[in-house]
Amino acid sequence: MQRAYQGRNRSTAIFLLLLAVFTLVVTLLSEGVGIGMVSTSFVKTLGKTLCLALVAISMDLVWGYAGILSLGHFAFFGLGGYMIGMWLMYERTREIVVTSLADAPIPPTAQEVSDAVANQIFGVVGTAEFPLIWTFADSLFAQLLLVVLVPGILAGVFGWLAFRSRVAGVYLSILTQAMTLALSLYLFQNDNGLRGNNGLSGLQNIPGLTEVPQALVSVWFFWGAAFALAAGYLLSVWVVSGKFGSVLRGIRDDEARVRFLGYPVEAYKLVLFAGTACLAGIAGALYYPQAGIINPAELAPIASIYLAVWVAIGGRGRLYGAVIGAGFVSLVSSWFTGGQAPDVPLGFYTIKWVDWWLVVLGLSFVLVTLFAPKGIGGLFDLLERRIAPDRHGADLGPDQGALREKEASE
Repeated sequence: MQRAYQGRNRSTAIFLLLLAVFTLVVTLLSEGVGIGMVSTSFVKTLGKTLCLALVAISMDLVWGYAGILSLGHFAFFGLGGYMIGMWLMYERTREIVVTSLADAPIPPTAQEVSDAVANQIFGVVGTAEFPLIWTFADSLFAQLLLVVLVPGILAGVFGWLAFRSRVAGVYLSILTQAMTLALSLYLFQNDNGLRGNNGLSGLQNIPGLTEVPQALVSVWFFWGAAFALAAGYLLSVWVVSGKFGSVLRGIRDDEARVRFLGYPVEAYKLVLFAGTACLAGIAGALYYPQAGIINPAELAPIASIYLAVWVAIGGRGRLYGAVIGAGFVSLVSSWFTGGQAPDVPLGFYTIKWVDWWLVVLGLSFVLVTLFAPKGIGGLFDLLERRIAPDRHGADLGPDQGALREKEASE
């Protein structure tokens, strides 16, 4: 246990160092504050990738450490984006309305400004009134709280109903996917207060910073995503390194035995499920202002399946593996689907990677599952075995690092 703890500490320090170096290099090469070798659009892509790495960590905690294959965590990610998007769209629209009415002969009242803002936002869905869920849209502090509370409460209610009924395994995965599908279908409706299929747009225009170039804003969000990833990684390491993490691994390996030992299994699952939903919401709140738009398609069940694929390819049960998987697949996906990968003419057929990327991703998932179940992160295990000293004989103690028989005689 002590050796494993020291290994986690070493990998954490290496991860934070690499993240700091990566952040510094991108900053120095950016158009906003650096020499301009990295475009603003690519800085945004990298910032979004860091956000995806953070939500992958939340997925790894529930799946890799507790054995709960959730196919709904990207829904929590999207809810975080919707919560911050409401404030961004409201405040930006209010600024436009106030500016347009500034030269009016009679200054507009607060109610007139509010009505004009509502008409601008909801006119596209045939209404001109603020729904109840937009009550706190004018308060940044309130919406930041909702970024955490809404995903956390939804996950808490769902988890309480599912875990107290002892739903587990594939049945729980199906339930989480059904929850995601229901939420996505609800958001597609025009009368739900979130503009239906139109979603929330213009999120890249930060209120009060309209004069600041996007090149600089993108760097700020990149810094925020890097800080959130570092903080989330440290928090996750702390969680899995203590008694709580040991119980989670016990639940994953033998839930019945952990329950027999007197641990409240359902409570552990519920706390983890709700906590990781909050973490996913924070990642979404940082992602969508960089993307500029969010709509119900972002919450479709396929997105949560992609999330599971990222973690599996990176190596579940390893926090750095989740980061590697999300970063690798996200950037490769951007390359293939962005039209940058050259087509492959075969004479009778031309392979266009925009159409074939999902096939490649699915095939990669199958191959990793069959031949490399530890994912890309498993390569680091091979490296550690080469670096680690050669051990001889059976353990003389319960820990992996205990003295061994042949070593004691040498």
